[in-house]
Amino acid sequence: MALPARNHIPALLVLEDGRTFRGETFGAEGETFGEAVFSTGMSGYQETLTDPSYHRQIVVMTAPHVGNTGMNDEDPESSRIWVAGYVVRDPARVPSNWRSVRSLADDLRDQGVVGISGVDTRALTRHLRERGAMRVGISTTETDPQRLLQRVQESAQMAGANLSEAVSTAETYVVPAVGEKRFTVAAVDLGIKANTPRMMSERGIEVHVLPATATLADVQAVSPDGLFFSNGPGDPAATTGQVELLQGALRAGIPYFGICFGNQLFGRALGFGTYKLKYGHRGINQPVMDRTTGKVEVTAHNHGFAVDAPLEGSTTTEFGEATVSHVCLNDDVVEGLELRDADGRLTSFSVQYHPEAAAGPHDAAYLFDRFADLMSSVSTRSLALAARPADDAADGSN
Repeated sequence: MALPARNHIPALLVLEDGRTFRGETFGAEGETFGEAVFSTGMSGYQETLTDPSYHRQIVVMTAPHVGNTGMNDEDPESSRIWVAGYVVRDPARVPSNWRSVRSLADDLRDQGVVGISGVDTRALTRHLRERGAMRVGISTTETDPQRLLQRVQESAQMAGANLSEAVSTAETYVVPAVGEKRFTVAAVDLGIKANTPRMMSERGIEVHVLPATATLADVQAVSPDGLFFSNGPGDPAATTGQVELLQGALRAGIPYFGICFGNQLFGRALGFGTYKLKYGHRGINQPVMDRTTGKVEVTAHNHGFAVDAPLEGSTTTEFGEATVSHVCLNDDVVEGLELRDADGRLTSFSVQYHPEAAAGPHDAAYLFDRFADLMSSVSTRSLALAARPADDAADGSN
């Protein structure tokens, strides 16, 4: 079988600081702009491309060979490719996997994603590690780096961007529980990945996925046992509506679990600040310690912002005592939060990474069990309280 001919159309990549790389087009022809970030995953490029958290980001793959396993219809994390652009060193000319139904290049081209290949991604990644994530442009139509640089510097920045509504579902939908239904969860879609409600449903949870514009009344309308906030793109400091929703849910005593963007919004709801990391965490090999168990997990990440909370001690908030539950062992970035009531009982928690991890390690899948256990314990306490005699409930005796 003859190999398909390579596309030798020249392409140009220019970073915000003027660093320039030349290569060949990979995917659609045209021009695109976004924030340049790098992903260290050796596999799972299809899940990366379809992760809504990468909206308005141009992803540089550190793995040199990309596209070997092609693309299929089972692994996407959403209905489309979300990356603003794609940078690879050596794309596969022919996919080789029994599940493949088309090539990566074909999917990029069909969905209008401008990419570039033949780039020294090692040099590009080291540049981003030294200088930090920055805006970038890729063009197959512009040959002058200075003209492309001007357009890069005029493009939108990630800081201050409120993007969750752009990637969220327009209508509520329900993912039914597998087997016997144990709980109902209201999941606010800020850029949710398909594997997240799937993993909850496998634990007997009926998941009502709500748009990013959902209100507290919308959440309460499904009579949830718990509230979940998903991952998503953008600056958490530019997001206010979801923070107010979460604060209302915490006041109402609804157990909460958040991941990634949901961790950042939880932090802001508790009164902590957030800040932009120099180059973020992206990939499926980040070491994180669960401080509640002392175990170290290999975890999947995709975040450029983090919560500014004290690593030691607890912080008194309107909703209870907040502590840092997980920390990244590479740089001490906050990777999880816990909220406990006056009696020390867990009421809500979040993590900065992706326990659904598709593709990626499964070390953190236990967090979905922790969420189910939390909802079970809160339900049990509520039933016990409801069964207490009225005079006992009034005087607060045990």
